[in-house]
Amino acid sequence: MSHILQRHHDNRILSTLVENRTVYSSENSELSIFETHQVAEKVSLTFNYPVIATMLTGKKVMHLKGMPAFDFLPGESVVMPAEKEMVIDFPIATLDSPTQCLALAIDPTKILETINEFEGIVTIGNEQKLELDFDVSSSHLNHNKDIDYLIGRLLTTFTNNSKSKDILVDLMIKELIVRLLQTKAKQTILTGAGDLFNNNRIAHIVKYIREHITEQISVDKLAGRACMSVSHFHKIFKNTLGESPIDYINFERIKFAKKLMANTNKKLSEIAFLSGFNNVSYFNRQFKKHEMISPSQFRKILNGGITLNYNNEI
Repeated sequence: MSHILQRHHDNRILSTLVENRTVYSSENSELSIFETHQVAEKVSLTFNYPVIATMLTGKKVMHLKGMPAFDFLPGESVVMPAEKEMVIDFPIATLDSPTQCLALAIDPTKILETINEFEGIVTIGNEQKLELDFDVSSSHLNHNKDIDYLIGRLLTTFTNNSKSKDILVDLMIKELIVRLLQTKAKQTILTGAGDLFNNNRIAHIVKYIREHITEQISVDKLAGRACMSVSHFHKIFKNTLGESPIDYINFERIKFAKKLMANTNKKLSEIAFLSGFNNVSYFNRQFKKHEMISPSQFRKILNGGITLNYNNEI
């Protein structure tokens, strides 16, 4: 990541110390790198196209309509609708340590084309459609590995400016939109209620998993409850949520284990079994995969014993 930013630094023109903008363009998208070199407050920014903004270095405090103010840190992304104002504070920017952020604006036609294709994959029969229009409200994404990886590849491709740039960018933009849609679909299902849980089979299965997370749950059993073959269920589930049924079950079990660790003094081995894991080693591996730290480290953080310094690179 550092060498990509250095290549950008060597070629960009610095014309202002607050939100200096360098633009890299392709046929269906535009990538801007913003740099701020001094402390500033209430800086307003608006885009004509839907945008995904990703922090590279430093810290911003974001003020978005309809959301509480939040710290925006490296490795995090914000999906912004077109024409929606961002008001930004820069509390730690300096000449030697600028705050850097990239903003990827995507042609709405490309977004609509991909949304239509994605909805055709995840909608089951005549069931209620998932709400997938991310041109309505903002979303704050915290360390989504798939999206981080794609943003890193896009940054490399834009700044290289090779002959095949437009083709490669177009393919990556489509994949990025799908990843964002999967994130929105997951959020819709996880926070949905009422008719959604009754009418959509995948939403119904998600509800079942969450209500029976301490029990032994097999993919065969879930497929049966969804009235699908195992292979079809696996495909539809993964297309909708962006992860396999087993990965989602483990995700929910880790969430349950964290609650037990926060609210009880039970041994980690007991917590593993209470959370539905029948193997402590597997529990440890899954916990580290999802949280980037071990269960024992997480417990120490809860007790104020250690502080972690995350250094996230795309």
